[in-house]
Amino acid sequence: MFLVLRDTNLCLIKVVTSTPVVFVTLVCVGFSSDDVSQKLDLSMNNLTALSSGDFSSLHFLEELRLAGNDLSFIPKGAFMGLYNLKVLMLQNNQLRSVPDEAFSDLHNLQSLRLDANHISSVPASCFSGLRSLRHLWLDDNLLTEVPMAALSELPALQAMTLALNQITTHLNNNRIVSMGTNCFHGLHSLETLDLNYNSLMEFPVAIRSLQHLKELGFHSNNIQSIPEHAFTGNPSLMTIFFYDNPIQSVGRSAFQNLPELRTLSLNGAANLTEFPNLTGTASLESLTITGAKITSLPPSICDQLPNLELLDLSYNQLQTLPLFSGCESIQTLDLHHNEIEELEENTFHGLMSLRSLDLSWNKLSTVKPNCFSALPALTKLDLSSNHIVSLPLSGLHALTHLRLSGNDQLMELIPRETLPRVRVMELPYAFQCCAFVSCEQQAAVSTWRREDADRAESTDTGFLSNQVNHDWESFLIEFDEEPKLQQTVHCNPTPGPFRPCLHLLGSWLIRGGVWLIAAISLVSNCLVVSSIFLSPVSMATPSKVLIGLLGLVNGLLGVWSGWLAAVDAWTYGSFWRYGSAWESSYMCQLSGFLYTFGSQTSIFLLTVAALERCLTVRAAPHKGERQSGQSPSVLSIRLAILLCFLLGLAVTLPPLMAGHSSTSLCLLLPSSASSASVGFSMFLVLLDSLCFLLMILAYTRLYCRTNKSLHLSEEEGALTRHVAWLLFSDCLLFLPVTFLSFSSLLQLRPQVQTPLSRPTAGGAASLVCQSTAVSPLQPTARESSRPW
Repeated sequence: MFLVLRDTNLCLIKVVTSTPVVFVTLVCVGFSSDDVSQKLDLSMNNLTALSSGDFSSLHFLEELRLAGNDLSFIPKGAFMGLYNLKVLMLQNNQLRSVPDEAFSDLHNLQSLRLDANHISSVPASCFSGLRSLRHLWLDDNLLTEVPMAALSELPALQAMTLALNQITTHLNNNRIVSMGTNCFHGLHSLETLDLNYNSLMEFPVAIRSLQHLKELGFHSNNIQSIPEHAFTGNPSLMTIFFYDNPIQSVGRSAFQNLPELRTLSLNGAANLTEFPNLTGTASLESLTITGAKITSLPPSICDQLPNLELLDLSYNQLQTLPLFSGCESIQTLDLHHNEIEELEENTFHGLMSLRSLDLSWNKLSTVKPNCFSALPALTKLDLSSNHIVSLPLSGLHALTHLRLSGNDQLMELIPRETLPRVRVMELPYAFQCCAFVSCEQQAAVSTWRREDADRAESTDTGFLSNQVNHDWESFLIEFDEEPKLQQTVHCNPTPGPFRPCLHLLGSWLIRGGVWLIAAISLVSNCLVVSSIFLSPVSMATPSKVLIGLLGLVNGLLGVWSGWLAAVDAWTYGSFWRYGSAWESSYMCQLSGFLYTFGSQTSIFLLTVAALERCLTVRAAPHKGERQSGQSPSVLSIRLAILLCFLLGLAVTLPPLMAGHSSTSLCLLLPSSASSASVGFSMFLVLLDSLCFLLMILAYTRLYCRTNKSLHLSEEEGALTRHVAWLLFSDCLLFLPVTFLSFSSLLQLRPQVQTPLSRPTAGGAASLVCQSTAVSPLQPTARESSRPW
């Protein structure tokens, strides 16, 4: 029988109006001596007090719930007559002290809940008579010390929680208050001890008297060290939780002789330099030691831990690895963020159950040919951010996840038939994905790549947060291990318009356009440069020098576009075979330097030319007026030219030195992993926009004043108009580039998708260099018939 009287507002049964205390006499409810109720629930009834003998007639009651009331005191005899009571719930009340003599008659009580009260004191004799009590909840109270005397009266206690209290060891007025060495004396049956979320500063050595303790938790405290032989006397321990402690040192013998221990997790022991001695802890299945300074592992690690299934030694300083051949049960081996330089052939030999191996962020440069040949169950391999030059593929036929990103020297191509089951790949270069991702799948894979690019790429931001972010399996869908026909392979970085698989320049229309632009640019710019700098010195006016230098830097862009056309012809139809070597070559870097320096310097020189024309025309006398100003001197123009070249170098060198990502077109693009890189690119676009705005404003007024000049020579007027048309054409070509740049930098992806799609992406190569062909045609077309 289970009688529930919840939310019945029992304060109306018997009310003493002269005082605010409400007394409840349950006999009035109808309980008699013949009642055989086994469970009674009086939770959340606004009870404020109990009287002696209220439950005396309920001899067969086994469970009594009084949680969620306003009880602040329980008198002696309140539970008199409850001879068979086994469960008593008093949580979420207003008790400030454990009732001193209220529980003395509950000899068969097995579970007592006093959590979520305001208990600050536990009288020594309050639990006297509870000889059958097994589980005690005292968490979420105001205790400042472990109630040693009271707990000694509980011989059958198996589990107790003291979490969310204010238990602390501290110095106050030179009086040391600490957890005594005998505070758990007499609790021979205790199996679970919860000391979490306190302020303990020292390891609780008192637990050594708990021989039957199986589960120990003291996480989220301030413990800084674990002493030698810390768990001597606790041979039954199966689980230890002590994370979220500022642990600095751990005794090497702290975890010895724990034959039942299954899980051990030690994070952030910064002063731990040696691997702990785990002799006698042969049942360990999961071992995690991260954030320490361990430099080597004992050769007998697998002999000590034959049942190990998970080993996580990330964020240490391991330099070499022992033979793991004895760890036949191990399934997960996590060794990322160490200093391992070489993998021997027999390092992982015999690990028939190994499924996941993480060796990322090490210093691996050498991987022996048969290193992975004896791993038939391996499905996930992470070797990213190392210095690997060659990857042995023998034995990796079962792989479904492979990460090799960050190995810039690994340029070899991976044949698809060597990895028949692979589903997810991260490779150093997009061209290595061409064998796994067909052209039809690139649109879908591009979406996956954009989602993957949003992940925070943690490096050394803290071993705990990085450990979670580094778990790259969490964002991937788990696939079946059985191979399927025409399965989709997610490969990153994805081949695309700026990293093509077949042709560098795409269609024949774009290819022909780039060839034509390169030819016109080189020929016309050479004509402009030769006509100016090979003419007599007396005829080389500052304006002509500016035009000549402008043709020179535009010629650099012609060299860049011509070099791209040559590479496209050389790698026609199989660019993916040479793409990795091309992007990392010095010729590509030089091409990127020529393009960036040429394009930026040409903008600065064009700005100076526009301002020079503006000042020259303004200084010319108008009809009926005297000369209104002075033309810019030759020295000032030379200084301005020098400044243009210095600014060109200043904005070109940072992208090369800061690690901006490059493309097959050798365009230096901002790296998404660097906010400084993106910010610099934004600054560059704004600077160029400001230059064009300044030129437009100056020439809008200048062009209107040209016809009013009285003594402006025909040559000067023609030169002014030529610069105006040059500015107009460059502005038309600069606007779409500016729009695409801002859209990309601001991550306006819908706007960026269209110009970067396959039919028009190759046009970027022609778009950015059209001005190199258009600019010199304007002066040569008009002035080629007359000497400069």
